[in-house]
Amino acid sequence: MLNVTQRMSMQQKQSPQQVLLSTLLQLPILSLEQRIKMELETNPLLEEVQEEELEMEQSEPEMLMEQDSDEKIEDGSTEDDKEKEQEADSEVEEIKDEIDWDLILNGDEGSEFHLPRDHSAEVYEKQDVSPVTLSERLLEQLHCLPLNDKEVEIGEYIIWNLNEDGYLCCDVDMIARNLGVSEEEVEKILKVIQTFEPAGIAARDLRECLLIQLRERHGSPEAIAILEDYFDDFKNKRFEKIAQKMNLSLKKVKQAMEEIASLNPKPGEGYISQEQNYIIPDVIVERVNGDFVVTLNESRVPHLRINQTYRHLLMDRKNTPKEVKEYIRKRLESARWLINSIHQRRITILRVMNAIVNRQREFFEKGIGHLKPMILKDIAEDVGMDISTISRVTNGKYVQTDFGVFELKYFFSEKMKTVDGEEISNRHIKDRIREIIENEDPRRPYNDQQIVELLKKEGVRIARRTVAKYREQMMIPVARLRRKI
Repeated sequence: MLNVTQRMSMQQKQSPQQVLLSTLLQLPILSLEQRIKMELETNPLLEEVQEEELEMEQSEPEMLMEQDSDEKIEDGSTEDDKEKEQEADSEVEEIKDEIDWDLILNGDEGSEFHLPRDHSAEVYEKQDVSPVTLSERLLEQLHCLPLNDKEVEIGEYIIWNLNEDGYLCCDVDMIARNLGVSEEEVEKILKVIQTFEPAGIAARDLRECLLIQLRERHGSPEAIAILEDYFDDFKNKRFEKIAQKMNLSLKKVKQAMEEIASLNPKPGEGYISQEQNYIIPDVIVERVNGDFVVTLNESRVPHLRINQTYRHLLMDRKNTPKEVKEYIRKRLESARWLINSIHQRRITILRVMNAIVNRQREFFEKGIGHLKPMILKDIAEDVGMDISTISRVTNGKYVQTDFGVFELKYFFSEKMKTVDGEEISNRHIKDRIREIIENEDPRRPYNDQQIVELLKKEGVRIARRTVAKYREQMMIPVARLRRKI
């Protein structure tokens, strides 16, 4: 058990700005769009810049005044600025009449407040709040625990490497190498995540998934023993054999089997998928004049700026009540953090993607067969960022290339050596195993040892247990279950 007091003392306190940036870095393009629209609805200091105005806006995010409104404000304005200020004055008076400030200030941080605005200019269709994704549900539980930064980093990496069914699709030793930690540290946090809801999450195989659920609900000793000691017989429904080995009646065995059958073999189901129906790439890599150009796909993302009318209201020392100024100041600070964090998110993603392109240039030139081994630490060192930042950037985001759309995580893999000593990506080996199985004779499918021999002829030395592990990670059944008559 974790010592809560000790862990809390070890935990490094992040500033609100750091928390916001970390959150935005994790969001794929659709989630970012939804987050910004939500902020537009709840923060009156934010407004969307329409397309025709974008060229007139500054390219850098607006850096707002942080000085107290009671301090003297320097007057360096032009005639145009003064005209705008006069217009703002009249709008301020309208706002004072339109808005019930008592209702806002006595409410829950203005959560029910909606800024009066011209909705005829809105180009997006309002949607109901989407269900959370599996990773969002798990991250919420993770961030409620008194863990230190390293433990949170491990936990996030584990969560981001769960497939849609809720299974961990990479090895503990690979996670340890990627994050520069011990396997024991990874195992410890994995056990913590396996206590989360939904039950059975983050298992490495079906057996572990079912055992997690049984132990949580205090299942019968017979059911637990069947999964622990006779799992192969269980998978093949050999009831009589189990009864004989366990010295139980057939009725008792069937009761235990029914108990197991009530468990959920796919705990990740029931959550919205981030790639449901279609994928919108976050980044685009194009070849221009022999070189690669990386751009962000931001066509759907609203551009933000500060509402000058409310900002002017804050500077009205004489007529604006102190409570109103305090409310606006908080919203102004929140708006500034959001705009700057979105800008920093943009810079970070571009730096990371450019570093990936530099290391995987052959892939972008020639295709999938030319993927090179690369781990998170490589990119972290290239761009001078933490591994946890690289992990946040690459999770759940996609890049459009000449060879298709790929999740950024696709470019990270362990290395293996051929008989000639050449280093190749284990991702390439997995793809080759999948190709071999897809092209096999369905009446005589290859077993794992036969796949080993086929790869050996191609210059790849690999153990049978490694082939079995990769096959299971790709959710491909054994040969006898693939056989078609």
